[in-house]
Amino acid sequence: MAAPASRPIAVRGPALSFTGDPFRDGLDATMVHEPDAIVAMADGRIIHFGPASKAAPLLPTGTELRDYGRNALISAGFIDTHVHYPQTPMIASPGGQLLDWLNKYTFPTELKFADKAFARDTARLFLRESLRNGITTSCVYCTVHPHSVDALFEEAEEIGLRLAAGKVLMDRNAPEGLLDTAQSGFDQSQALIQKWHGRGRLLYAITPRFAGTSSSAQLAAAGALWRQHRDCLMQTHIAESRDEVAWIKELFPDRRNYLDVYDHHGLCGPRAVFGHGIWLDEPEMHRLHDCGAAIAHCPTSNFFLGSGAFDIARAVRKERPVRVALGTDIGAGTSFSILATLDAAYKASQLNRQSLSAGHAYYLATRGSARALYLDDKVGSIAAGMEADLVVLDMRSTPLIDSRMNEARDFAEQLFIQMTLGDDRAVQATYVAGRLVHDKASGPAPRPNRSP
Repeated sequence: MAAPASRPIAVRGPALSFTGDPFRDGLDATMVHEPDAIVAMADGRIIHFGPASKAAPLLPTGTELRDYGRNALISAGFIDTHVHYPQTPMIASPGGQLLDWLNKYTFPTELKFADKAFARDTARLFLRESLRNGITTSCVYCTVHPHSVDALFEEAEEIGLRLAAGKVLMDRNAPEGLLDTAQSGFDQSQALIQKWHGRGRLLYAITPRFAGTSSSAQLAAAGALWRQHRDCLMQTHIAESRDEVAWIKELFPDRRNYLDVYDHHGLCGPRAVFGHGIWLDEPEMHRLHDCGAAIAHCPTSNFFLGSGAFDIARAVRKERPVRVALGTDIGAGTSFSILATLDAAYKASQLNRQSLSAGHAYYLATRGSARALYLDDKVGSIAAGMEADLVVLDMRSTPLIDSRMNEARDFAEQLFIQMTLGDDRAVQATYVAGRLVHDKASGPAPRPNRSP
């Protein structure tokens, strides 16, 4: 028997969304700011969005209206395009740059995921923290253990999340307990794709960790798997640190550059998400543009490990723009807060002698990241027909922010204050598929009752 239609819910308050790419077309042509808006939701989708005066008469009879007031900001839910849920227990582990840090902290922590109960507990904590920070879609690295993927997807399915994830592929240069083989990695990933990809709102991401921990045979197997399942995502790391780039050159001396290692094995194309990309050269940027792949910018992680400052302005250069997204990269990343991540992204741009406006930054956190994942027809903006994933911010969440907002000259400065001073305290509500899943005043919402 079909499930009964859900009661329509509407939220009211100032709202922000994007209709296009401001890096290409400018903020005036792409940013929508409604000082008093209504967003109505039913059956998991947005059914109305517009000024309250025009939207209110269109609300279906019986709609529950929640007015968040003039000090709120309603936005599409934030999107995290590069994050390691198994690293949640080790966030804020001190010392070392990338390769040393992997061996000292990451791999020992991931060995614990041989225990599915540990994986499930960590998945619950990870998703709870994500929702508490307004993150409604993530592209997630699991561990080499297939049940680490099951644990995350099972928890995400209960909530109804739009989420992508995959089993990490590693067949060398890691502890024995974290290694698979080219064949076993292929077979296990294939089985996980068949079980989870396209189930509800879940998506599979084929996940070779990076070229340093996968042999040529494993990268080729991952490329073959992706050719069979082209609607899956593919995620990996690239050019995060100078030492890593030099090491990959030693491991693959016949390849032209780091990106060519992946390209040679069939791992470049639409729905490919490359984490970091700080030290890519110009031919690599051109290839990413040509093939439609994306870079996930992870600034808090890059600063924490001393890897460098990614240059957004260079990446989106108009003659060959590359899709750029935003990632927290927990646990080298130091915060689940997208606002804190935007603060770090601004500082990375400053180090490259560029300025990242607040409007461009919020685009990266929403529609820009959705576009990088080829999901911008589903999430990332507020419009009728889109999936109803929203975050409601409190624009006066702390005494300092409250005071500073009194001096803001315009909406652009108000946004900038939030991304410079804001954190999880600014998130007052998170909606997933039209259902309230986090409320700052009362905590996580109860999970829906699901029939057998």
